[in-house]
Amino acid sequence: MIFSGLGKDGQRKLAAGRVAIIGCGATGSALAMLLARAGVGFLRLIDRDFVEMNNLHRQMLFSEEDAARGQPKAVAAAEHLRTANNDITIEPVVADLNPSNALSLTRDVDLILDGTDNFETRYLINDVALKLGLPWVYTGVVASYGTSVTLIPEGAAKKTGRDATPCLQCILGPEPPGGGPTCDTAGVIGPIVTLMASISASEALKLLSGKGEINRGMIMVDLWDNDFEQFGIARRNPQCPACGKGDYRFLNAETGSSSAALCGRNAVQITNPGARLSLPRIAERLQALGDASLNDYLLRAHIDGYEFTIFPDGRAIIKGVDDPDLARSLYARYVGA
Repeated sequence: MIFSGLGKDGQRKLAAGRVAIIGCGATGSALAMLLARAGVGFLRLIDRDFVEMNNLHRQMLFSEEDAARGQPKAVAAAEHLRTANNDITIEPVVADLNPSNALSLTRDVDLILDGTDNFETRYLINDVALKLGLPWVYTGVVASYGTSVTLIPEGAAKKTGRDATPCLQCILGPEPPGGGPTCDTAGVIGPIVTLMASISASEALKLLSGKGEINRGMIMVDLWDNDFEQFGIARRNPQCPACGKGDYRFLNAETGSSSAALCGRNAVQITNPGARLSLPRIAERLQALGDASLNDYLLRAHIDGYEFTIFPDGRAIIKGVDDPDLARSLYARYVGA
């Protein structure tokens, strides 16, 4: 409160603020830590994954014990953050953000923060932000590179007292970018994660408090070569399918069964929207085939050289495979059609 940029009024607004953080991996967990310690009153932590040992060099909110217990990242993050600030509300959601749940998970917040690792989900967040009139902050990291962009739809401009910006599709085009480096091919170092999370968390504090000058462009950093740049971004494109024409293609996509390779994991996630699995029943069946263990959130089994992590909502992460077709076959064989 003694920081003149915020003051008592700014701190009160932070305490009343509500934020959804999509993804609790490297950037997401760092964002959550900074906002919790700043006193943001409500944090909804949404993540589909669980903690593993190879996360710990860059996901600094987690511990070896979290990895050993197979804790979902959203749950582990909430547990740690409550020990840092027990006066705020932290709601962990173990789920994959998708068109069927995106609106219900974000319609009651003031701001969305991107902690994801793929542009398909970011384009979905972009559609959600446009439809609900919510500001959001995009944060991307890979290797030693980082990017931060603050995005304010027309519907959020009046709420925030800020000028509207182009949307993500205006900036990057109607199709999610692909073909660039990923953590599979380039790795990632911890310092770029905390640097970019700090920049984006600062943007969040400005938006929630209504104080300070927000980033009106794109901040790009190469921390290894000490290259720091800030670019302006073009005006909103009236022909943009999303913010220009209101075609929310990613939000309106059908949500049938799907599969996606996970960055840097040699693993594939299978989603089966609408399914509800009885994990104890599956565990009983799989124990005859291999090692199976169950906790309150997930079932983990090792069968035929593959590691299965199965969630009650029908999702499964199958490790030891990068072929989605093979992963779907394994899911059908061991989890169910």
